[in-house]
Amino acid sequence: MPTQEGGSILTYDADLRLKGPLSLANPVLALPFRRIGDRGLGGLRRALSTEVDQGGDHPPAGEAVARTADELLEATVVGSFSSVGARVRKRTAGWGLPPRMDGRVVLITGATSGIGLATAVGMARLGAIVRIVARGKERAEQALAIITEAAPGVDAGYLLGDLGELDQVRALAAEFTPGHGRLDVLVHNAGALLKRYRATSAGNEVTVASQVVGPYPLTGLLLPLLRASAPSRVIQVSSGGMYTERFELDELEMEPSAYDGTVAYTRAKRAQLVLMHEWVRRSAESGVVFHAMHPGWADTPGVRTGLPGFYKVMRPLLRSSEEGADTVVWLAAAPEAVVTDGRFWLDRRPRWENKAPWTRLSDDRLARAGSELWAWCAERAGWDGLPLGA
Repeated sequence: MPTQEGGSILTYDADLRLKGPLSLANPVLALPFRRIGDRGLGGLRRALSTEVDQGGDHPPAGEAVARTADELLEATVVGSFSSVGARVRKRTAGWGLPPRMDGRVVLITGATSGIGLATAVGMARLGAIVRIVARGKERAEQALAIITEAAPGVDAGYLLGDLGELDQVRALAAEFTPGHGRLDVLVHNAGALLKRYRATSAGNEVTVASQVVGPYPLTGLLLPLLRASAPSRVIQVSSGGMYTERFELDELEMEPSAYDGTVAYTRAKRAQLVLMHEWVRRSAESGVVFHAMHPGWADTPGVRTGLPGFYKVMRPLLRSSEEGADTVVWLAAAPEAVVTDGRFWLDRRPRWENKAPWTRLSDDRLARAGSELWAWCAERAGWDGLPLGA
């Protein structure tokens, strides 16, 4: 509000409370949220008190304003994960187009709709050689038509395979390898949020099979091509839903009698991060970097069908598929992504992997969990081509 002296007073209030049984954590969470707010307030004061040089391309206050806005959004969850977060961050941070990807080969799973398709279109527009993985020919051809229309002249194609079926995963890698001497970017996006329990032909629950077990041998079998293209990147599309889960291997694969599709999905997403850290440990100095990201709350077919109640309430605030895919495309193209390894991203910035204290694992426990999950996946996939220290 304006003051008599001609200035302004800016106030910011946030009342963040967990409900139900989780309300017991409110006293614990109050301190970190308060610290975030204090840092944001300090940054905002510095930004507003800084004299801007109108002649420069990057005013001194720019980074301070962007970081302040980012931290305030991150403290609110809804503001951070919704379309509001994406649009405010894009404006305050001045996001530009990622660098060109001419000649780089990318492989994207689950790319016939939603974030996967938007990712393929984004990389095609940057000049990448795009290959998508789909379960059915009809949907693959429809997606390919959208990609080629959005990026005329692009070298694009598709391969068929179900990431939950391990025989198809091996066949997929065997088909891709001979025709490509390199692989610069592998994006794991395949997955679904199921309402009812389903099993693969091998008897594995579909959510875990397609989002944890299947990507494991696909990454391993394509690792020689990724190494040949170093510095190359493996990007896991995760979900903010994993913030609600602590990793417990014994509880990862749910039984039919106790199945809850949303819980199965969030547990799989948490497991993806644990496995990512194990890939980082076993691939050190290989020239292959591993990152995970979450797209925020996006308006995708999976959300519409898997979370109809959430979709109905949050629809006005949901991100577009393009907004959800932005960080995937940026991680695939930007040089900043090969400087770091094993980060979890949202809106082009690395994020905490835990928002609730009870989900956090110590460094030692995380390393043990990664080793245990690796062995668990190796047993089910019948592949362990990268022992620790190889």
